[in-house]
Amino acid sequence: MASAPEYDVHAAFDVMVEMRDGVRLATDIYRPVDPETGEVVDEPLPALLDRTPYDKRSNLERHGEWFASRGYVVAIQDVRGRFESEGDFFIFVDEAEDGYDTVEWLAEQPYCDGQVGTLGTSYGAWVQSALATQDPPHLEAMFVNQGASNGWKATFRHNGAFELRWLCWAFVHGAGFGTESLADPETQAHFANVDTRDVLANGPLRRGQSPLRRAPSYEQWLFDVMTTEGDSELWDEPGLNFAAHYDASADVPTVYAGGWYDSYAKATCDAFEALNAQKESDHFLLVGPWTHGWESYPLPSWSSPHAGEVAFGDDCLLEYQQLRLRFFDHYLKGKGTWADQPTVQYWRMGGGDGHKTGTGRLFHGGEWTTAEEWPPSGTAFTSYYAHPDGTLRTERPSVAEDSEDASTTYRFDPTDPVPTLGGNCSSYSAFEQRSETLVQYPLAERETVNITGSGGYDQRTRPETFGATEPYGPVEARDDVLVFRTPPLDRPVEVAGPIRVRVYGETDAPDTDFTAMLLDEYPPSKAFPNGFALNLSDSICRARYRGYRREPDPITPGEVYAFDMEPYPTATVFETGHSIRLDVSSSNFPRYDVNRNTGELYGGRAYRVAHNTVHHSYAHPTHVELPVQPVE
Repeated sequence: MASAPEYDVHAAFDVMVEMRDGVRLATDIYRPVDPETGEVVDEPLPALLDRTPYDKRSNLERHGEWFASRGYVVAIQDVRGRFESEGDFFIFVDEAEDGYDTVEWLAEQPYCDGQVGTLGTSYGAWVQSALATQDPPHLEAMFVNQGASNGWKATFRHNGAFELRWLCWAFVHGAGFGTESLADPETQAHFANVDTRDVLANGPLRRGQSPLRRAPSYEQWLFDVMTTEGDSELWDEPGLNFAAHYDASADVPTVYAGGWYDSYAKATCDAFEALNAQKESDHFLLVGPWTHGWESYPLPSWSSPHAGEVAFGDDCLLEYQQLRLRFFDHYLKGKGTWADQPTVQYWRMGGGDGHKTGTGRLFHGGEWTTAEEWPPSGTAFTSYYAHPDGTLRTERPSVAEDSEDASTTYRFDPTDPVPTLGGNCSSYSAFEQRSETLVQYPLAERETVNITGSGGYDQRTRPETFGATEPYGPVEARDDVLVFRTPPLDRPVEVAGPIRVRVYGETDAPDTDFTAMLLDEYPPSKAFPNGFALNLSDSICRARYRGYRREPDPITPGEVYAFDMEPYPTATVFETGHSIRLDVSSSNFPRYDVNRNTGELYGGRAYRVAHNTVHHSYAHPTHVELPVQPVE
């Protein structure tokens, strides 16, 4: 069992910890207090470190108090250039060295026994992996919840395209809360009145001509990650690309935790798979059916039995704090509380009867499953091929390349992109626009509006869908969305692992995008008369970055290329009577920035309509590869 609270807690606020360059970072230190004597415990204890850009005293003090009351020293720190810390904020770039310096400073304090563990979610997970690249001598364990791996491949950029969540983050979570902005009420008021929905609708941004001009350093890093080519050294920085530094990274027990609908689902699985193979220490993968972030801050989405418009049942819930405590008690205190934890534990979605819950959600169901590796042993990677008749089958198409049925062409107009409906989205938000002043309604207390939704959604537009226009209805009805589906299944198909898609495509434009989405298509029922097209995962490929290249390679209009994509991994069962469905198009907005088909990087105002062609012949068989699990 994990340890119970034994102590009262003493907090020392805004302890200024000096970094190697002289910048001081504000850190709150929580220490156990003997409840009988009222004295702070002198005995050196293991320390836990949580570094955040979101204000160390914005409910995170609950973590400090919770762990300190159970016998840990806890340090919660504002990262450089945020809230009470000094310095300039440039997203993630300084986190590797700052994290190392903080770990080693903490280990030297007389109240620490020399062991430091790290914890944190989202940005708080990024900074753990960043400092691990520097291999601090006193780092002993990490619990990385919903963090990144390679910022170029899938986080900032995604196969070359830009994930627009970071534009939203710069406006909603970023510029208004920098150390300098917090001291300037006019700047705070400026960002309170920015609606990122308008910014997205009127994009692309231009340097010096957007609301971010009031926070030049934020504008700088945003444009850097939006427009810098993949062969730049930026994408090898240890704070942005941990995968490039795995060999040198710390070898300590680590949990990589996440959710199938988390915006870091791929990175979570990639990091575990790579480091579990490379390192000697114990590594663990834990993935639930959750979305990104917090259900009720500071509790993560682990406390929610649903994701978007689908429900899974209360069995998917885990005790977040107790789980982390068991891990640290085991590896920092030797209590044996983690000995029975499986190497891989994941929620296999599906198996529900599809009824409508009391909250109006579709019941998708599922159960916890364990494995010794990822993907699970026995996985059979199986290709499902797109056929000219719109079916998706395990048989390769036999149609000849010169047949009129060898391909399908659609018109991709970048001014009318396919709208995003849920999925692996996070930070796509806007401040709720209100008339109150900052004094009446401080920026930190303002509600935000979710622009895209997160999690599983029936893929049909409705009035609240950002970017959608009438007539609202199924996304598959659009002329620029190609749909391939299996006949209704005569037996269940279980998948668990990475997803791969190869689209054989061509275009008449200098550059374009191809997108792919994997769906579980529920048949019509009494609860859902029109069926339910449940999104599972998606991806995108920018033509000039095809083949996961980092250096752009322009395409030749009219030539056929292989566009490889890796929709985020998943674990689910496609039930009898359902169809496995693959949607192919050229946009998914605002999840990704829209390619204007001209060959220009982000920021160009010119655009052109592209005529894009998807091939489904014997020679060029567009397909999705699924990690099918053995039938028991």
